[in-house]
Parts: sequence; structure tokens; C-alpha cells
Amino acid sequence: MQGFAVDRRQSRSSDCRSGGTHGDSVRPKGATGTGRQAKLHFSKLRLTGFKSFVDPTDLIINDGLTGVVGPNGCGKSNLLEALRWVMGENRPTAMRGGGMEDVIFAGAKSRPARNFAEVALSIDNSERLAPAAFNDSDTLDVIRRITRDVGSAYQVNGKDVRARDVQMLFADASTGAHSPALVRQGQISELINAKPKARRRILEEAAGISGLYQRRHEAELKLKSAEANLTRVDDVVEQLAGQLAQLARQARQAARYRSIGEELRRAEGMLLYRRWKDADEAVARAAAELRERVTAAARAETGAREATKAREAAEAALPPLREEEAIAAAVLQRLQVQQDTLSDQEAAARDRIATLAGRIDQLARDIERETALNRDAGETIERLEWEARELSKAGEGHEARLEAASDGAHEAASVLQEREAALSEMTEDVARLAARHQSAQRFLQDSRKTLEKSETEADRARDAVKVSRQALETASEGFDAATTAEAQAQEAARAAEAALAAADEARAEAQAREADARAERSEAEGEVNALSAEVSALARLVDRDTGERGQIMDRLQVEQGFEKALGAALADDLRAPEVEADGGSGWSLLPDYPEHQSLPGGVQPITHHVSVPDVLARRLSQVGVVEAVDAPHLQAELKPGQRLVSPQGDLWRWDGYRTFAEEQPSAAALRLEQLNRLEELKQMLAHASAKADGARQAHETLKTRLADLTRQDAEAREARKAADQALNEANRALSRTEADRNLAQSRLEALGLAVTRHEEEAMAARKQLAEAEGALRELGDLDAARAEVEDVKMTVEAARITMISRRSEHDEVRREGEARKKRSQEVTKELSGWRHRLETAEKRSAELNERKSATEEELEEAAATPASLAEMREELSEKIDQSEARKAAAADALSAGEGALRKASEAEREAERAAGEAREARAAGQARQEAAEEARGQAAHRIEEELETTPEHLLETLDATPDDMPKAETLEADVNRLKRQRDALGSVNLRAEEDAREVQEEHDTLVREKTDLEEAIKALRSGISSLNREGRERLLTAFEQVNSNFALLFKHLFGGGEANLVMVESDDPLDAGLEIMCMPPGKKLATLSLMSGGEQTLTALALIFAVFLANPAPICVLDEVDAPLDDANVGRFCDLLDEMCRRTATRFLIITHNAVTMSRMDRLFGVTMAEQGVSQLVSVDLKKAEAMVA
Repeated sequence: MQGFAVDRRQSRSSDCRSGGTHGDSVRPKGATGTGRQAKLHFSKLRLTGFKSFVDPTDLIINDGLTGVVGPNGCGKSNLLEALRWVMGENRPTAMRGGGMEDVIFAGAKSRPARNFAEVALSIDNSERLAPAAFNDSDTLDVIRRITRDVGSAYQVNGKDVRARDVQMLFADASTGAHSPALVRQGQISELINAKPKARRRILEEAAGISGLYQRRHEAELKLKSAEANLTRVDDVVEQLAGQLAQLARQARQAARYRSIGEELRRAEGMLLYRRWKDADEAVARAAAELRERVTAAARAETGAREATKAREAAEAALPPLREEEAIAAAVLQRLQVQQDTLSDQEAAARDRIATLAGRIDQLARDIERETALNRDAGETIERLEWEARELSKAGEGHEARLEAASDGAHEAASVLQEREAALSEMTEDVARLAARHQSAQRFLQDSRKTLEKSETEADRARDAVKVSRQALETASEGFDAATTAEAQAQEAARAAEAALAAADEARAEAQAREADARAERSEAEGEVNALSAEVSALARLVDRDTGERGQIMDRLQVEQGFEKALGAALADDLRAPEVEADGGSGWSLLPDYPEHQSLPGGVQPITHHVSVPDVLARRLSQVGVVEAVDAPHLQAELKPGQRLVSPQGDLWRWDGYRTFAEEQPSAAALRLEQLNRLEELKQMLAHASAKADGARQAHETLKTRLADLTRQDAEAREARKAADQALNEANRALSRTEADRNLAQSRLEALGLAVTRHEEEAMAARKQLAEAEGALRELGDLDAARAEVEDVKMTVEAARITMISRRSEHDEVRREGEARKKRSQEVTKELSGWRHRLETAEKRSAELNERKSATEEELEEAAATPASLAEMREELSEKIDQSEARKAAAADALSAGEGALRKASEAEREAERAAGEAREARAAGQARQEAAEEARGQAAHRIEEELETTPEHLLETLDATPDDMPKAETLEADVNRLKRQRDALGSVNLRAEEDAREVQEEHDTLVREKTDLEEAIKALRSGISSLNREGRERLLTAFEQVNSNFALLFKHLFGGGEANLVMVESDDPLDAGLEIMCMPPGKKLATLSLMSGGEQTLTALALIFAVFLANPAPICVLDEVDAPLDDANVGRFCDLLDEMCRRTATRFLIITHNAVTMSRMDRLFGVTMAEQGVSQLVSVDLKKAEAMVA
């Protein structure tokens, strides 16, 4: 380390002797030699358990240059990553890990793994430059701690904070985890290869608007969220207004629902009791019927048992007959099978005779074929022996011819090789000359293009200046017009809001009235439908009972309540028609009695309550109506033909006969009640129809009114939305025109600078063009050299053709020799095969003759078989005839026995059927009794389940007598009518009033929230516009400052040349990209990507330091950025670092392997890894070391 101090001192002494060329030549814009911009100062970085730094390690960060050295892989870059991590880096990939927990020390051979990692950064805040939330202390301790399976936590001066707070703290200080001042390994190349818009972050750092961008993004997110919330609030307010109208209608429906419910409960109670009473009576009737059917079933079962005994006797006689029939059938089947077998054997014998005869013919043909093949084999052997002798003669002298052809081919190849070598040398000379010509031509064309482009760009820039002035005037006029339009849009929005409120109120009122009318209409139509259904059903019943000739009953009109009395008086006589005197059966008109027979005292005739035709006057004049309690003592006073009836249908005659209504109900009375009920229902239906028509007409009128108001409300709502949209458009237009005006001002200033720059570039291009033209004239004649090469190419082609022909001759001779050798081998092989075949031919002929003799003997034996089989067939035919006769006799006996069994079975089935019907009737009676009992039990259970009481107690609660209750059908019709009325109301909200109060409170709250949201949106839009305006101004100012600084630093690092920054891809600075144009000394103007690696590194460093001079960051970390530089450029790089230290308050942390860079540091930290996987930090202050050496 002491050696580093000495090197540094000697280097600085030499710089002083050279006159300070580098240090005094740099005077960038925005930097002075005496003052420094006030910034937060990073003083110490403390690592605990972070990656390889397992023990607590302090890195002191002082003013000036701090170097970090050490071998590869010892953990130097972990210091930079720790600094970025504590400033809020959240990407694991930026920490070179798969997950964020990878930053925790994972353990080594002698060290266990840690459960947490912590990095603390101490910041000097004595000048109170921190944000207000953290500006209470002279020192800020920012700590980030991560624990396994828990996550990260941040603290500032011991107080828990969010990651966003820490990131904004460093962003406001022009630094942060993603600051360009923290240059990691490879980041220089990323900056070089980055897209223009990515490079714009350099300018943002210089302008100090990194935090502004973040705040604008947050404001835009809040604006979008607020606008979405406003839209949702509008929708909810509209929904709540509709709900309020619906709830008012629902409250009225609830009251009607409760009234119908009371009536329905009483009617359902009476219906349940009536059904229980009917079921109790049905149980008694079913028990009497069951007793009769049990007796009938017992008689039928006795007859069935006797029939079963007769059938069993018939079945016992059948088995012997069946056995005999089966034996006869089996014998016959066996004989038939033997006959079939003989037929198969006879056919097989004939087939074998034919097969043997065919085989003998085939053997004869094979013997003839073998004889012919032997003759052909001898001829083939003679031909092959002649071909072998001819091939041997043709192969003589082949080796000599092959050797001569090979020598000729080698000689031609040598000549070709010599001439190709001469051609290659001449071609390389011509190519070098052509390359020099091409380079000179390209340089000349580039110079001309550069001159043309510079002149064109200068003219274009002058035209653009004029256009920008006009654009500035147009933008100013547009800004004034947009301001006026915004005011008009605000007024229109207020008017649309008022119109919407009025339309909404009118629509809500009409909706409530329409809902009431719809409920009344629904109720009226439900009542009409119920009455229509009852009238139709009753009319069909009445029409069905009407006779063909007409009934006198249809001409009567009975006072309600006296139908049963008239029915008891006339009974079925009411069904007779009125006839003429000479007509058929029926009522005929007779004169009145000669003497009037008066009824007993106090008895009114029934004619007082009935309107009848004259034909019934004689009969009804002798019928009186009394109460049931008075009739018994008045019966004795009746005169012949007179009758007394009660309103309930009881009858007392003059002759002492009497009947009661419950013992013999009258069908005529029931029909009279139906006719009266039908007339009453028709009157009720007419009244209900008129009421329904009125309700329907009122509902249609209100429905049309509601549709009109709904349409007006929708139009008002659309008008309000259109007004809001117009207001938003006006606000955006105002922001856009303001941005256009500011942009036009900035563009006008930038174009003025561009005109000067392009004129200077045109002068330099003219000088470069003259140099290119002189260099092109000094080169030799390229066409003559190319002609000479073409001549040599022709001689090479001639030599190549000669070599190819000689090689072809050699190949032809070689192929002929190989073909003769191959054919000779094939001939030898064929001779051997044919000779072997000739030797084995005699053996095959002898074998064929022997097989033919054996086959002829087998044929003689097979010819004798068919005759013996024919004799056996005749014997079997006689036996089959005998068996068929036996089987026929057994079948006849069996058929007779089965006929007797069938008759017995039919008799048994008939008896069983009668017994089954009796049992079914008994079971049906039992089922009806059980069903009746079950129905009674279910009726009682239903009463208990639905009303929680017994039938007897239910009768007491209903306060009615069973006799006075209507029939179940009438009660069920009443229940259905009430249910229809209740169902016509639809779904009813019994909590409508409470819900209405809650909805009204929610509606009022949302209206207030809507007003607050509208105010917040206006404030956010104003804030975003201010942020954009401030960002453009600061970014343009920083661009001019950084561009000027970059040009000076580039000339300083390269010893000349030119460089500048250009904003591309957009006219808006906030969206534009940054392009770097460079022209090192002696080279043409080009983009950064076309330069060498060292030049790119120096250019990128010049840009980074230009940003420092415009807006110095508190700290700059350079991780091995000097690796691509040679010693001379490293010296320039170190001089620039010294200059930056003098002119800014930035503290530099340099990670390097270069000895020259180490020697220029103020202090050095060494990172070692004495223990594998564990990094340690040691330090030496070089200034103190210099003092000690001195």
C-alpha cells in the first residue's frame, strides 16, 4: 500500500511539471472552481451477513477518490450491490440471484448460514437537505434488513418506513438504486447499446426530475382511479334513484299483501277442516264395503283349490308317455346319424380315387421336365467355358496401360498447381489495390454525403426556425381559445347537471305512479281472470246438465237462500219440460183450483220467494216455507196435496211423509244454487271487467308518460355525459395547447443552436472532401491489373482441362480391368453350379419313378371301397323305417294325455282368476280403507303441521259449524282466488320502508362523494399539467447544460474532436430519445455504436461526468470501467476524476484492477478472501502514507 502512495505522488509531480494541461483545460458550463452545490453526503456503508460479508464490515466513504481493489471473485462488486440494495432495489436479477433471499450469507466450510442480512447507510444531513419527513436530525441512518421467510423491512433513524419512502428520499437527492452514477460491470456497454429513449434517463438525472416523473405517474394513476370512481358513483346514484321509486311502490304492495294474507289464512283453515271431515266420512263407507268383499274372496278361493287337485291328477299321467316318445325319437336320430356317416365315407372314398389319379399324372409330367433340364445344363456349361477363355485373352497387357495413364495424369496436375499459385498471388495484389480504391471512393462518397447532409440540415433548420415561430404564434392562439372553450364547457356542464336533476325527479315521480297503476291493473286483471275461470267452469257444468227438450227449471228465478227449499218441494219434477195438452211427458197448463186451499196459519207460500211460469202455479201455491223447528206441529194441519219445506231443504207432506236434507240431498237444489251463483258471478265479472279496463287504460297512459320521461331523462343523462366529456376534452385541449406552446418555445431555441452547428459541420465536410479527392488520384490503374489477372486465368483453365482429360483416361483403363476381373469370377461360380446340378439330376428321376409305382397301388385299393358302403346303406334304411313307426305311436299317446292336462289347467286358471279378482277386490277395499284412513291422518297431520292444532280445536278457533261451512270445492276456489290476488302482487318486500331510508342515506352520501371526486379530478389535472410544464423546462435546461459539458469533456478526453447530444424520435422532450454523435480527431462523425471499445468507454464516461457537472449525485461508483482503456487513456480518465472531485461534491468509489488508477486514489480498500467464501475489508489512507514517506 505504501508503494501506491509513492506512485501517486510521483504521478502528480509529473503532472505539475507538464503545466497542468488536463486540469486547467476543463471549464464546463455550470461548474465553478470555488463553490459546490449543496447535497446529501454518504459517509459510511455497513454490511452484516450480506452475501460474502458475513461479519459486520464498515466501508468509509469520504470526500475525494476511494478505491476498492482485490483479486477476482473476492466480493468487490458486492459492495456496489449492497449500496443499490439499501437504496430500494427489488429485482433479484440485479443482485445476481434467483430470489431476494439469495443476498443472505449462505454459509461456508467453517461458517454456518445466516438467517438475515442487513445493510446500513449513514448520510450526513447537517445542511438539512433531506425531505421534511426525515429532516429532523443531522445524520440519517437508512437500514434495510431481510429475514428468511419474512421479507424486507426499512428503517430511517430507527423508524419503520415504506420502500417507496426510501426510494423517493434517494430520488429527490438525484441518486437511487437505478441511478446512472452507479456503474456496475458491463453497464457502460448497456449504455452504449441502449435505445435513445432509455438514454434519456441520463438527462432526467441531470435535471433532477426522477422524483418528478414518479410523482407524475402516481398522479396519473390517481386521476384514472378518480375518473373510474366518478363513473361508478354516477351509475350507483342512478341505480339508487330507481331503487327509491321501487321501494315506495313496494311499501304499498306490502300493505295489500298483509290484508289478503289474513283472509287467506281463514279460508285455508276452513278448507283444511272440511277436507278432514270429508275424509272421516269416507273412512266409515270404506269399512262397510271391505266386509262384503272379504266374504266373496273366501268363496272364490275354495273353488280354486278344487280345480288345482284335478290338474295335478292329469299331470301325474304324462311322464310315462313322454319317456316312451323320447326313447323312440333317440333311436331314430341315432340311425339317421349312422346313415349320414356312411354318405360322408362314400364321398371321401370317391375324392381319394380322384386325388390318386391326379398325383400319378403329375409325377409323369415331373419325370419329363427333369429329362429336358439335363439337356439344357450341358449346353450352358459349354458356353461358360468359352466365355472364360475370351476374358483371359482380353486381360493381357492391362497393368502397362494403367501405369502409363497414371503418369500422364500426375504430370498435368503439377502444371495446373504451378499456374494456380501464380494466379492466386496476382489476385491478392489486385484485391488489395481494389480495396484501396474502394476505401478511397467510399471516403469520397461519405464526404460528399456529409457535406450535402450538413448543408441540407442547415437549410432545413433555418426553415424549421421560421416554422417554429409560426407554430409558437399558433400555439399561443390555441391556448387562448382552449381557455375560453374550457370556461364554456364548465358552464354547459352545470346546465346539463341541473337539467338532469329535474328530469330525474320527474321520472322518479312518474315511475312511482306507474308502479301503483301497474299493481292495481295486475290485481284487477287477476280478479277478472279468476271470475272468468269460475264463470266458464260453472257455465260448462250447467250446460252439461241441461236436457235436450229444455227443463222447466231453466225458466225459474229463485231468491238466494231458497234454492234448497224449491228443490225439496219439486225434486226431479223440475227437470221435466213444459208441454202442450196433447204433448208428451212434462208440465201442462191447468186452470186454478175451483176453491182456494189456504196453508196453515202463519205459513208463507214459496211463491213469495220464487218467480215461476204459470204452469207451476197450481203446484207451488200448495207449498209453504217454514223454519225446521215449526214444521213438525204444523204438518198435521196440512190439506191434501200441501207440503212444507224449510230453507235448508227439509220436506213435510200432508200424508205424514217427511225427509231431511242431509239424508237425501236434492240435485235440483244444487242446480238452482249453481244457476244463482252463475248469475251472481256474471254481474261480478262485468263489474270487475269495467274496473280492469279503467285500470288498464290508466296504466297505459302512465306507462306512455313514463316512457316519455325516461327518454327525456336518458337524453338529459347523455347530455350531461356529453357535457362532462366536452369539459374533459377542453381540459385536455388546454393542457395540450399549453404543452405545445412551451414545446414551441423550447424547439425554437434548440433550432437556433442547430443552425450554427450544421454550418460548422458543412465547413468541416468541404475540407474532408478535398482530402478524399487527392487520395483517390494517387492510386494506381485498377483496370490494367484486372486485365492481366484475366489472361492468367485463361492459362489456368487450359491446364485444368488437360489435367481432367488425363485423369479421365486413367479412370477408364482402371474400370475396364475391374469389370473383366468381376465377370471372370462370376463365370467360374456359374460353371460350378451347373456341374453340380447335372450330377444330382439322375437321383431325382429315380425318386419320381418310385413314387409313381406306390401311388398306382394305392389307387387299386381305394377303388374297392364304394361297393361295401352301398350294402351297409340298405340295412340301415330298413331299421329307420321301423323306428319311425314306433315314434309316431308314442307321439299320438302323448298328445291325448296333454289335451286332458290342458283342459284341467284351463279350469284351474279360471278358478284362480275368479279367486284373484275376489282377492283384488278385497285388497282394493283394504286399500281404499287404508287410503281413507291415511287421507284422514294426512288431513289431521297437515292441520297439525300448518296450524299446530287439532281438527276439533281448529273448529273452535274458526267460530263456525261444519254444516254451515261451504263445500271443499267452494273453499278451494276462494283460497285459489285469494292466492291469485296475492300472487298478482308479485314479490313483496315487507322491509320496503326500512330499505328506503337506508337507500336514501346512501344516495345522499354518494352525491357528496361525487362532488368531492369532481374537485379532486380538477386538482389532479392541474397538478399533472404543472408537473409536465416544470419537467419540460428543467429537462430542456439540463439538455443544453449537459450537451455543453459533454462537448468540452469529450475534447478533453480525446485531445480534440467534436461530440454533441441530439434529441430524436419526438418533438416533446419528455417523450424524446437521446442520441450521441461523436467525431474523434481524424475520424468522421458517427453514432456511439460505431466507435471502438475504448472510445465508447471514454465517451460514456464523458457523458456520465457531464451529468455530474449539471446535477452532481452524492455518490458515484465505477466498477472496473477502466478495463478497456490503455495506460494513456487511463491517465486521462484519472485526471478527469481529479477534476470532478475539485468541481463537485460527489464522492467517488472506484473498483479497479489497474495499477495506474490505484496510484491516483486518495485511499484504498482491499477486499480479501483469506477464508473461502468469506470477504474481509482492509484500508490504507494514501494521503497519510505520502506524509509518512515524505
